[in-house]
Formats: sequence, C-alpha cells, structure tokens
Amino acid sequence: MPRTVGIGHQDFEQMITTENFYIDKTMFIKEWWENNDAVTLITRPRRFGKTLNLDMIEHFFSLNHAGRSDLFQNLSIWQEEKYRELQGTYPVIFLSFASVKATSFPEARKSICQIIKKLYNKYDFLLESSHLNEDERKMYNHISNDMENHMAANSLNALSDYLMRYYGKKVLILLDEYDTPMQEAYVHGYWDELVSFIRNLFNSTFKTNPFLERAIMTGITRVSKESIFSDLNNLTVVTTTSDLYADSFGFSQSEVWNALEEYGLSDKKDDVRSWYDGFTFGNKTDIYNPWSIINYLKYAKFSPYWVNTSSNSLIGKLIREGSADTKMVMEDLLSGKVLRTQIDEQIVFSQLGHKETAIWSLLLASGYLRVKHWSMDKRDRIIYELVLTNREVSLMFEQMVEDWFSDFTPAYNQFIKALLLDDKKAMNHYMNRVAFTTFSYFDTGKQPSEATEPERFYHGFVLGLMVDLGERYTITSNRESGFGRYDVVLEPLSDRDDAIILEFKVHDPDEEETLADTVQKALDQIERKKYSAVLEAKGIPQERIRRYGFAFEGKTVLIG
Repeated sequence: MPRTVGIGHQDFEQMITTENFYIDKTMFIKEWWENNDAVTLITRPRRFGKTLNLDMIEHFFSLNHAGRSDLFQNLSIWQEEKYRELQGTYPVIFLSFASVKATSFPEARKSICQIIKKLYNKYDFLLESSHLNEDERKMYNHISNDMENHMAANSLNALSDYLMRYYGKKVLILLDEYDTPMQEAYVHGYWDELVSFIRNLFNSTFKTNPFLERAIMTGITRVSKESIFSDLNNLTVVTTTSDLYADSFGFSQSEVWNALEEYGLSDKKDDVRSWYDGFTFGNKTDIYNPWSIINYLKYAKFSPYWVNTSSNSLIGKLIREGSADTKMVMEDLLSGKVLRTQIDEQIVFSQLGHKETAIWSLLLASGYLRVKHWSMDKRDRIIYELVLTNREVSLMFEQMVEDWFSDFTPAYNQFIKALLLDDKKAMNHYMNRVAFTTFSYFDTGKQPSEATEPERFYHGFVLGLMVDLGERYTITSNRESGFGRYDVVLEPLSDRDDAIILEFKVHDPDEEETLADTVQKALDQIERKKYSAVLEAKGIPQERIRRYGFAFEGKTVLIG
C-alpha cells in the first residue's frame, strides 16, 4: 500500500514518525560533514527541500534529539557506523528568516530581533546554570525585540559562547532562507539600511565566532559578496551550477520513476517529465521539482503547483518594466528559443533594474531558467545557453503576461476580438484605450522617455499576442535594433483564420505630415520588403493575408 502523501510538511520528525511519503536525502549529512567546510551557503529554488533538509540536519546532530535512532534507522545514513556515533552529539542553533517580509527597515529589524529573542527563550535554562556570570545574565535578559544594533549583531555569537560552555562542544548554526529579508528590502526600498544591519550580524556570527563548529545557510539567491559577505572569506558557496550536493535537493529521475510506480502512475512518465523535469544542478541533470511531484502524486492531475506557491511579483516587475531587449528575449524564450548570455551568480540587487544579465541570473537562481549548455568564448568567458525550465514555468510566464493586460486594460480583449474580425474602427478605438492605460505601466521611470516608452509597450504588447493567440497562430517577429522596424507575422494554424502582418512605426514629423502618412509608410514597407512571401511560400493565398500599419505618436495610435 502506498504511503500517505502529506503536503507542506517541513518537520523531519513528523515526516518519519507518521510514515508520510519521503525520499531519503540523509546522505546529504555525510557529504556535508566530510567536506568539513566552516560555513556553507547553499542556494536552490523555493520549495526544493531546503527547510526539510536543515531540519533533518538539526534532528541528526542536536543534543536535543540524542538517542533518536528511530528517526534514522531505516535511512541510508544509518548504514554508516561512524555516523551512528555522531547522532545527537552537538548543540545546534537553528533559525529561519522566512517570515521576515517587512515593508520597512524598522519592521524588518524588529522581526529579526524577535527571532533571536525566541532563540534565547528556548535556552533560558542557561540563566540557572553556573556558566554565566552576572554581567552575562544581565545581557541575556536585555536581548529583546528593540535591542540596540551592537547587541543584536553580537547576539548569536554570545549564544554560541554560552552553549559551548554549557555542553563543552562548539555549536552548529543553521540559517534557513537567509536572503528573504534582502529581497523584501530591494522591493520596498530599504536595501542599504538592511545590508548594514545584516552584514554586522553575519560577520559576528559566522566569521569572528570562535565558538562555531560549522554552519549552513540556505536561500534562493547568492547575494553579492560586497553586500553582506564582504568579511566572510571562510564561506563555501554552492549554487545551482556547483557540483556539491547536486542531488541532495530536488528529486532525481530514478526517484521520481520509483514514486510513480508506488502510486500506480508509471504510464505518465513522459508527461511528468515535460511538466516538472528540467532542473540542472551542477553535473546532475533531470532533477525534478519536488513540490510539484508530491502534489501530482497526491492528486494525479497535471497543474502548475509550484508556480502558484508564492508571489512572483519581483520577477514580473523586472520583466514588465525591463527594456525592449528584455521583452524580446522573453518572446524568444516563450517560443522555445535559447538565450545565450553570461551569468553572474552573485546577485547584485541594485543592478536588477538596469543590467539584463542580472535579471537572467536571478531567473536562473530562482529555477525559471535552466542551463541547456555552456561553453567558453574566445576571451575565456563562460557563455550559458538558457531555456525556460519546463511546461510548468512556461505556463507561469504566460499567465504573467495575460495579467499585465487583463488587470489594467479590459479594452485589450476587445482589441483582440476586433483584430480577429478585421474591424479597423474598433481596433483603433480599443488600441488607443490600451495604449493610454498601459504605457506608464511598462515604463515606470520618473521621466518616461518618448523614445523608450513605445518600444517597451509594443514589445509587451507582442508578448500579449503570443500568449492570447498562441492556440490559433504561430507568432513570429522580425526586428532590428531600436524601434525602426518591428513587424509581426501571425501565421494561422487553421484554414479558418486569415494570416496577419503588423508593422509598427513611430511618427517622424520630419518625414511624415500626419499619422495617416506614417500608417501608409508602414504598409508600403510591408509590400516593399515582401513580408508576405514567407506566408505565401506555405500555401496561404494573398486574399487570406491581412496587413496593418500601426502609427504611434505620444500615446496616440492610428491603425490602417
């Protein structure tokens, strides 16, 4: 009989004692211990088992769980005689920043101090011991939600000291979701204040801490060294491109195949691979999304489980407000093409708004892109070939694009209907409403540029066409640098629909007197450059090829 599939469990003991579905990842304990690194930072996408693995580490090493062989005796690590002797032998400090999602620095600071205060409360028995002197007891009691910065910075270092004295062994420190406060700080505009606070805390906890045996930090991104790790030269960083711990997070293909067999779903392997495979960690390919696999095992229904688990607002904001080039890359990715780019795995949040490689680096770290191939160029730089990870991720981006228009411009759907019906009057009416409403949405600069705003809008608009008409048309765009030419071809997938060619032009008052002249220039270009030739070559007759020129001036559009 298959095991019960419980959703959302992050408590290792509960998983084991209730005999929930669990894939054995205990050899991570051995790999980490034998690497003997002082401080290890591991980045993986969300919902990839980071919290559960840290809880497993805590249950294995912590003195609070001494004698709990029952939790591990049926798992791989218990086959190792040496590790049986290590179980339950270290003081462990385990904390998580997952809940630090504040909109201001004072709130974030208070939230972190609350977490530290709760840790101290857990070890209140130290106050009754003989290991603390009177001054230390006073300081212990001054740990609070509103403690001063210098006390907060030194708090985990001091607690390590007290625990080492009490137990006679150095401590292990486990910090989960270290970067959640950093992402919130970037989104809400208090980055510099938080960086200063976190840098001092991390330096005291992980660098100048003589009471520390080893530490693990987990998160989604590798925040740049200059931001918060400037003093941590003892840090071992494990990203998605690293070989270390490559199969410790996420499910391998053999693990997924075994699970499908257990639940009578072996005939769905190909669909499961298409939906949930695609992650590559270091030298391990075919890593599956564990959150989605567990949900699929429970419900036996294909759905974008993972992309619905938390907000993708930062990703959406970066792409929506990104340059025309950013949107063109998204066009290519959504149509299955490859992005060739350099990647900087040290995410510099201050660069996200203007440096495109930073956006793709974040998407890779977050699991939305995967490495298909990499190579060295002539200057010995690593060039990555990136694609959307799988069907689930593609659906997420399609929904994101749909939301851009449906949330802000109900007229967009009316424009699409008018386009399909060849109703130019309605097309003009609704397109002007769409443009007026969404221009500032796609360009949020303090002084939107009349040169960049049309590009951002129209490239976003084409993404909308690709998503909304993708089931009826194959949509391609043939663009040159700048906004000088940007034609779009909609090739029908059925004989019932006409082919459509769109040409966008910005009104140039030096060359055209009116918008109508600009429309005619766009139409003339369609004919002169024979844009219809590719359609005619596929057997679509001239009478089934419609041509439209879009002329743009400010937020005014004329379609002819």
